[in-house]
Amino acid sequence: MSIFIRKIKTKSGATAVQIIRKRGRQVVALKHIGSAHTPEELTLLLETARKQLRGGQLSLFSEPRKSTSVLALNTSSTFLFQTLQGVYQNLRFDQLKDTVFEQLVLARLIEPVSKRDTIRVLRELGLKSPSYTSIHRCLQRIIVRNYRSKIATLCFQASHPERLSLLLYDVTTLYFEISREDDFRKSGLSKERRLDPQIIVGLLVDRSGFPLEIHEFEGNLAETKTIIPVVTAFCKRHELDNHRLKTRTPNFVPV
Repeated sequence: MSIFIRKIKTKSGATAVQIIRKRGRQVVALKHIGSAHTPEELTLLLETARKQLRGGQLSLFSEPRKSTSVLALNTSSTFLFQTLQGVYQNLRFDQLKDTVFEQLVLARLIEPVSKRDTIRVLRELGLKSPSYTSIHRCLQRIIVRNYRSKIATLCFQASHPERLSLLLYDVTTLYFEISREDDFRKSGLSKERRLDPQIIVGLLVDRSGFPLEIHEFEGNLAETKTIIPVVTAFCKRHELDNHRLKTRTPNFVPV
């Protein structure tokens, strides 16, 4: 069996460096080291391939040392993900016991993209990403298992409820690029002056801005008619006396 390093041109014009194992004329194993776009990258890839070919053994003959730059073959934001994961666990969201949901939440914080592109974000973080089908199954679980209610309870517990005396409330609109309305997505007063069907989203936070609950309403409902249902539902959920709570509606920037 013969083992050697092969350089081959790719369709993109780069030079791929590979370690080839052949038995006679048949290739029995192939390991791709990387693709180089510059002479410097090619030098580093060839040096990496030679080290792997030797299996960690020292070379019998001394090789001339060349001054080369460092080439990153792979990167990942492990520290960033672990930091956000620590906050996720401190809020006890891990009680949901849903790894895919956790990955979707943290990836959304790092780079808000589409569901399909989230797979790319997770891979760049050095994680084993779920499939596109698994993501859709997770979205179904969120509704069936009522994650919103469970998360709202955990947020309330993390907000020092014994000191809760002031609620802040803000409203924004989310539009949809569809031509027809339905029972929920309706045309109304748009903050972005759009004519597309929309929904209204109301966010309730404590005096520090920590989120407590989120609600959605039909797009043609007046914003002023949303605050009472949100505060009433919040007090009922947590058995609070709404007479001791003060509520303000600051001019937050819509999210």
